[in-house]
Amino acid sequence: MNSNSNTEPILEVRDLHVRFDTVDGVVYAVNGVSFELYPGETLGVVGESGSGKSVTMMSLLRLIPEPPGRIVSGTARFRSREDDLDLLELNKRQRAKIRGNRIGFIFQDPMSSLNPLITIGEQIKESVERHTTRRGADARRRVVELLEHVGIPDPEARYGNYPHQFSGGMRQRVMIAIAIACDPDIIIADEPTTALDVTVQAQIVDLTNRLGKELGIAVIWISHDLGVVAGIAERVLVMYGGTVVETGSVDDLYAHPRHPYTVGLLGALPKLHENVPELVNIAGTPPSLFSAPSKCPFEPRCPWAFKTCRERRPPLESVQREGHFSACWYDLENDKPREVRRK
Repeated sequence: MNSNSNTEPILEVRDLHVRFDTVDGVVYAVNGVSFELYPGETLGVVGESGSGKSVTMMSLLRLIPEPPGRIVSGTARFRSREDDLDLLELNKRQRAKIRGNRIGFIFQDPMSSLNPLITIGEQIKESVERHTTRRGADARRRVVELLEHVGIPDPEARYGNYPHQFSGGMRQRVMIAIAIACDPDIIIADEPTTALDVTVQAQIVDLTNRLGKELGIAVIWISHDLGVVAGIAERVLVMYGGTVVETGSVDDLYAHPRHPYTVGLLGALPKLHENVPELVNIAGTPPSLFSAPSKCPFEPRCPWAFKTCRERRPPLESVQREGHFSACWYDLENDKPREVRRK
């Protein structure tokens, strides 16, 4: 599902299904998600809370609690300069080798990810020593370099500081330093600017984007903010109800959205260059995931829904633009229902 057919994807996820067993029943959290990530690109993953964005990406590294979570099926082929393997088939030792080494993760809340009893420098040094041959003073020098690289002033002095002595933005810079410490092939950034003020958000977004380009790292940026994604990503994956409903290049998808949910998300995005009296709201609420998907998950909220939408789940298909795919029974471009092929 990408126009870059001459380059092999560094990550290729196919038909991923994830469930959670709860006291209220089975939660169908991820339902047949497929996507590719190419070397050096930034892929934006967008959607409302509960769309399955974070669960999808955390499942790749088996970071979801198991139980109650369980990966039912799917593959996640990871092809780096050192590895060619299925992430979902790795044992605990193999996963530990990949996490923080070949694939870095930046979480939403750095305060809950950093140990309050260990200095910032020692926490980064632990990652360096675990995954590289650097030890002692050499590892410390690497940590100081990383702190300087992510914009921490006076890194030598701040090496011995504890997390509570850093602001929220500075702690997130530390998380970025940990993520890039071992020269990874991929960084997964899970809404890393959610708890930050607007000015600091912009700094963190710019820093992550710049480091990704400078170091040749592929980045998966998870966000509910389409404005942020528009400024940093080459491609976008729109998720809803635990599935991918549209994907394509940033320019094409934002200019020519082909799924009603994407249209709704873009309609709710403030436009500074237009005199819009009020933003457009998407009516209704996200779907309950306590039942297996058998129809279009967006149907109850969709102004274009018709009979087929209530009967069959639409496949992700090309919308006659290279690399642009949508899962919708309605043809928004021609304002008519698509021809439904019989199985």
